[in-house]
Amino acid sequence: MVLTKSTADLYNDYKDRMQKIADVKYSAAVLQWDQETYLPPKGAEFRGRQLATLSEIAHEWFIDPSLGRLLQELHGRGDLGESQRRNVDLSLEDYDKQKKFTPAFIRKLSEATSRGFHSWLQARNANAFTRFQPDLEQLVQLKKEEAELAGYQQHPYNALLDQYEKGATITLLDRVFSEIRTPLRDLLQTIGGRPQVDDSFLHGNFPKQAQWDFGMQLIRQMGFDFEAGRQDLSEHPFTTNFNSLDVRITTRVDENDFNHMTWSCIHETGHALYEQGLPPEEYGLPLGEYASLSIHESQSRLWENNIGRSLSWWKTIYPGLQKTFPEQLNTTTTEQFYKGINKVQPSLIRTESDEVSYHFHVMIRYELEKRLIGGELKTSDIPAWWNENYQTWLGVTVPDDKRGCLQDVHWSHGSFGYFPTYSLGSFYAAQLFSAATTQINDLQGNIGKGDTTPLLEWLRVNVHQYGRRYTSEELCAKATGKSLDISYFLSYLLEKYRNIYNF
Repeated sequence: MVLTKSTADLYNDYKDRMQKIADVKYSAAVLQWDQETYLPPKGAEFRGRQLATLSEIAHEWFIDPSLGRLLQELHGRGDLGESQRRNVDLSLEDYDKQKKFTPAFIRKLSEATSRGFHSWLQARNANAFTRFQPDLEQLVQLKKEEAELAGYQQHPYNALLDQYEKGATITLLDRVFSEIRTPLRDLLQTIGGRPQVDDSFLHGNFPKQAQWDFGMQLIRQMGFDFEAGRQDLSEHPFTTNFNSLDVRITTRVDENDFNHMTWSCIHETGHALYEQGLPPEEYGLPLGEYASLSIHESQSRLWENNIGRSLSWWKTIYPGLQKTFPEQLNTTTTEQFYKGINKVQPSLIRTESDEVSYHFHVMIRYELEKRLIGGELKTSDIPAWWNENYQTWLGVTVPDDKRGCLQDVHWSHGSFGYFPTYSLGSFYAAQLFSAATTQINDLQGNIGKGDTTPLLEWLRVNVHQYGRRYTSEELCAKATGKSLDISYFLSYLLEKYRNIYNF
């Protein structure tokens, strides 16, 4: 029967089925967003069931043999358009991967992550890893099972990495991190030998509502479309979307630390601008999805660091900030503020760390995850292993679990293999920003006027519009003229911190 249909009709059938699957997935995403923002504690158990049911349904629909036959038929047709063919090829690739997992396994994993999220919250509140450890142990076992079902070469962690960064392996990451580790450590030591910059003005009392209002102002200035999204509060800032016209971001506010709200707003808005820039006509299809987690992270890190921690951007914005917090900032100059927000000092918390020491946080998590999935480390070993490595690599003593191994939400989501994309994203960000600076006429001058529209338009054209059409490396080469080169990131850091620390 399929053979009698035209390619156009078959493609419409495919598109309709994929969009219905997306409807179910994004309905689950709405419930998950609510779970992390407004869900009352007693609703956790049933919410876990609801999420598991929707995940199971979406997976059943996607691995239906009839969809597989449709994809195979379309794959063999010679009259698909370029975008249509790319959608079909990527969907077929996804289908072949997902059919390795039964709906029962998907449900079990979803239920485990819901339990894990709530036990993580309880463990953080109690400052006790032992409250999270049993649920984490189950998640680790399920991720090991997932790796076996997916199949892998060399190491089971490779199967999990591939979910977030197609083609990434421990061989690749071991090489990248070995290349970056020594230059970063040398830079940390050099900066450590220089007089430290003052950032005490960032740690006064900054009222919650005033911080919120200022953050919302920054988000608008960056180009976030509030008719296609919103911001709320959560324990751990995140971005999610239900389509490119409904993108949600969250932040958290610490009234005694200006850094938390401001840079989580900028970081998450970077993610959100990417989601809002994906083509809505490709809803439910691969070309309507982001390229990879490292490219996604490149967008947030570019806005957070290359823009949000630049002197040129704050020259225009800072006077307004001083008016918002006159008592806290009236004696602090723009130059002092710029140096303060870029202070380099190894610390406990990844999301609050500076651009230099940040990657040691990522490397520690990468090594820990690799050992957990490889069976060299047990979940009960995590606190001691974590504390030892923070002392070794960052020279900081971890005082408790909340500021140690309980600080990130990712494991409670089952997101093993995610952390390395944070560093890869920073490396891509530096290279993309360098290309944008070269290709956009007087980009720094525009930024100095508080106008980032040319940059956003450049990202729309060179990154956002393509969805998953290209791999990370292909997209990087298309936008910058070459594949990933960490020298851009190292040059950016060296130039920036030479000026700040005078060496």
